[in-house]
Amino acid sequence: MSTDPWPDGYGRVILPETDSTNDEAARRFPTMAGPTWIMAFNQTAARGRRGRVWVNPAGNFAATLVLPRKGRADQAAQHSFVAALALFDAFVAATGRVAPFTLKWPNDVLLNGGKVAGILLESIRHGHDFAGLSIGVGVNLTHSPDAGLIDAEALRPVALATETGAVVTPEEFLDLLAPAFARHAARMDQYGFAPIREAWLARAARLGQTITARTGTDSVSGIFETVDETGQLILQTPKGRRVIAAADVFF
Repeated sequence: MSTDPWPDGYGRVILPETDSTNDEAARRFPTMAGPTWIMAFNQTAARGRRGRVWVNPAGNFAATLVLPRKGRADQAAQHSFVAALALFDAFVAATGRVAPFTLKWPNDVLLNGGKVAGILLESIRHGHDFAGLSIGVGVNLTHSPDAGLIDAEALRPVALATETGAVVTPEEFLDLLAPAFARHAARMDQYGFAPIREAWLARAARLGQTITARTGTDSVSGIFETVDETGQLILQTPKGRRVIAAADVFF
């Protein structure tokens, strides 16, 4: 397992414990001069999307990348695709394998069809103004949470070590993830979202197959056709084409 040099311009903070790396990012944000990775070996109040509890056993990876004033607020969700591609590259570097890994819209990474990593984006605001973005990343490196702790219809949780035999410490994984993110972010800065979208679709789980997208008030099933030029999910349904900005996806 080889690692690229730590990316220029990115800070690095390693903590033994915090409540949540996203909360830690918000607290430290006013003193940050540039993008900064914050990693904690233990989180006491980790969370996932829609406020769900994120189980983070010892040995797993929990970190947040803070991006001060990175693009417009309406483009923030596109950084989830950058983070997903970076996770994919980090997993390939750690294991030497490509085939077991796929990307699930909007922000999960799958290993052998089970969820191995999740991404949580949160805006940082000063008053009503968009000031930056926190990208929280959780990875099951050594342990996966008990299936009884997750939604009955959710994908089974899996761990990198048990599925592939690759033993990677959180610090080693950060050294793989940070350079990968910087590469993809630089590409988006230079060329826009189009090449990120293309690369993500090449790794997408269930593309061309039937999936179900659920919002807080609606459930839509259809053929996963693509993601559009802004990152929204496009489904072909019996009632026509549906464009979905945010939802939980089920297979």
